[in-house]
Amino acid sequence: MNVRRRLISTAALTGVTALTLTATSACSSETAAGAKGGSGTLDVVASFYPMAFLAEQIGGKHVHVTSLTRPGQEPHDLEISGQQIVQLEKSDAVLYLKDLQPSVDKAVEQSGVKTKIDAASLTTLEEHGNEVGGHAAAHDTHQGEEEEEGGKDPHIWLDPVKYAEVAKGVGTAFEKADPDHADTYRKNTDALVKKLDDLNVRYTEGLKNTEDKVFITTHAAFGYLAERYGLTEEAISGLDPDSEPSAARVKDLEKMAKADGVSTVFYETLVSDKTAKTIAKDAGLKTDVLDPIEGIVKESRGEDYFQVMESNLKALQTALGAK
Repeated sequence: MNVRRRLISTAALTGVTALTLTATSACSSETAAGAKGGSGTLDVVASFYPMAFLAEQIGGKHVHVTSLTRPGQEPHDLEISGQQIVQLEKSDAVLYLKDLQPSVDKAVEQSGVKTKIDAASLTTLEEHGNEVGGHAAAHDTHQGEEEEEGGKDPHIWLDPVKYAEVAKGVGTAFEKADPDHADTYRKNTDALVKKLDDLNVRYTEGLKNTEDKVFITTHAAFGYLAERYGLTEEAISGLDPDSEPSAARVKDLEKMAKADGVSTVFYETLVSDKTAKTIAKDAGLKTDVLDPIEGIVKESRGEDYFQVMESNLKALQTALGAK
């Protein structure tokens, strides 16, 4: 997403064969423990938490899931390691979200994994990054570059409806990859989709009658959620959480907050809250957490996707004055 980030080197990718032969015993034992040929489970490598959660929920006891992004690591910043390339090559399937993590995209493209599941291909992606910054973006070159880099918004898991669409596609892919357990994958997928449908109903009802419709976030992760429930997200940064907002953008947000009656500036668990708190202080606003659920850490307001989504709903209801 950010062209400034370093992708995995060509040397690392072309050295996969050598790395496979000389991989450490720790890495080998971890992947072997979940290898389908050994224990009968489908060995799935997931790019980051929302993908790993899907794989675990759908696969149940028949899959062994390993995430390339460790807890607490900002997924956009991931640079895949040599050992992770080995792990990827030994897996039965990889579940990732194209264009979110460039180094993962490159590794998957050049790998020999039989089952490659791109979550972005299982639903419809839209452009939300270009809307961020409004007229303020025109006054700042970097923000303009961010708009061009933004492209399609990958944060589909924050919309329960789109996440359910992805879940169905993943379930079908698992059935094809491991037909012996197709019935279980189908049953687990149906159960997960039902829970996501119920979550969508709670969001719809919970955000239907609010005094305000505009909320401010650290970066533009909630475009799908806002669109689904009739809200407007104003982001300090674009789709990339590492991009720095322009002075014009900050000033614009402060004016907008007063005009639209915004009460709260939201920040997140895996990104610095400094800018959010500075804007909130200058504009006399409150701050709270709205978690993009890119990873679960001890600071997370919940232990899994559903618990954190419920916490996000409560935070939005409070900030927007739900009736």
